[in-house]
Amino acid sequence: MKNQQYAIVDIETTGGNASGSRITEIAIVIHDGTKIIDRWETLVNPQKEIPVPIFALTGINNDMVRDAPIFDDISEKVLQMLTDRIFVAHNVNFDYSFVRHQLEESGFKWTAKKLCTVRAARKIKPGLRSYSLGNLCHSLDIRLENRHRAGGDADATVILFSRLLEWDSEGVLQNMIKKTAQDQRLPPNLPPQDFEKLPEKPGVYYFYNAFGKVVYVGKAINIKKRVASHFSGHNLKPQRQHFLRDIFGISFEVCATELMALLLECSEIKKLWPIYNKALKRFEAKYGLYEYEARNGYRYFAVGKLSKFQSALQVFNNEYEAVHLLRSLAEQFGIDHRFCKYGRPAEGGFLLKPDHTNLPDVVQHNEQIATAIDFLLENRPSFGILDKGRSAEERSCIWVEAGHFYGMGYIASDVGFTKISGMKDYMTPYRSNQYIMQLIYAFAKKHPHKIIRDQALSNANVAE
Repeated sequence: MKNQQYAIVDIETTGGNASGSRITEIAIVIHDGTKIIDRWETLVNPQKEIPVPIFALTGINNDMVRDAPIFDDISEKVLQMLTDRIFVAHNVNFDYSFVRHQLEESGFKWTAKKLCTVRAARKIKPGLRSYSLGNLCHSLDIRLENRHRAGGDADATVILFSRLLEWDSEGVLQNMIKKTAQDQRLPPNLPPQDFEKLPEKPGVYYFYNAFGKVVYVGKAINIKKRVASHFSGHNLKPQRQHFLRDIFGISFEVCATELMALLLECSEIKKLWPIYNKALKRFEAKYGLYEYEARNGYRYFAVGKLSKFQSALQVFNNEYEAVHLLRSLAEQFGIDHRFCKYGRPAEGGFLLKPDHTNLPDVVQHNEQIATAIDFLLENRPSFGILDKGRSAEERSCIWVEAGHFYGMGYIASDVGFTKISGMKDYMTPYRSNQYIMQLIYAFAKKHPHKIIRDQALSNANVAE
């Protein structure tokens, strides 16, 4: 440790992400592991307006930086002070991302080993109420002046770093600055043990914020590898920076197969609707096929947008799919087109004006509607997918009931059944939706040998 030098850095900026914001002030303190050997700070002209909330926080306004050097003018000085030194900061990835990005814009390729004093303090002084710089200084009796200014925060971080060096009897800091140290790439508020216990197996993982609320759900073939990928790279987008700062915990659930992980991920997102899950929103069903009886005694089919207060016979991603099915049903069962409502008749051209002449017999017509509904319901398949389990002692099963995802679970390999109904006792029920059924049908088509129907499960062939 004595042969290493540390550049302890703090910056103030115009915003929270390096890609869209700029540095307004920087302070760099060089420490040799024993004492301070150099110190430098300066205001920086960000070449853009400083937002009022940032001024309220830091006290740095546009007038103060108007005559300050732009970053290009100080980039060589910054690079010279950082080269061959370990980059130290409180919540290091924030400061590092800004400095690296602006050095790149000035034409310099620079990387460095990093040390986060937030994470180091969590390891060396566990159990404190908060690890923000202000609260740490209060808890550890460190003098903090000029809060939210680069020089004041850097000086406080230097004292904190010096204390951590003194208290570090187990070589925590040395392990942290190794280039291969995984927890240096972790979000600052994530306990390393949460990451370390992740398995290298298929399943679903959950990210939690400071209040214990799930903010992201993901699935993976290899949970540990997939979670690590969230924290790698040099993505400067504000969404990712906010995402990483919001991660305070991780949990997981191992699944036997990738398909079960996909289904669990989708079900959990629909149930929890985490703030950072965006992708599955585009798979939300938006339209439904409805049936109702009017005051004239005739039964009607109608295509319309989904409603919380009405139960649809079938749901669809888009209006076209719903209209196509309704037209097919009307043609197949001879249903008069006047009793098929397509949601927006004037635009679709299916029913330009009401025509109440020569209506069919009401009893016969209603029977045709009933027959079409029976056909629709009866042609929804019921089947299971029997596959390998999480261990050799069990099998996994997914069950579809009348075209809807019923549930999934695990059955001991030595348990046999003569009917599907017995197998359901081992399953956890889940809500079905069209996207889940698309996943299941695609898998069933690709792996027909794993499909089971109402037969003895003990004789079913399970592919390893």
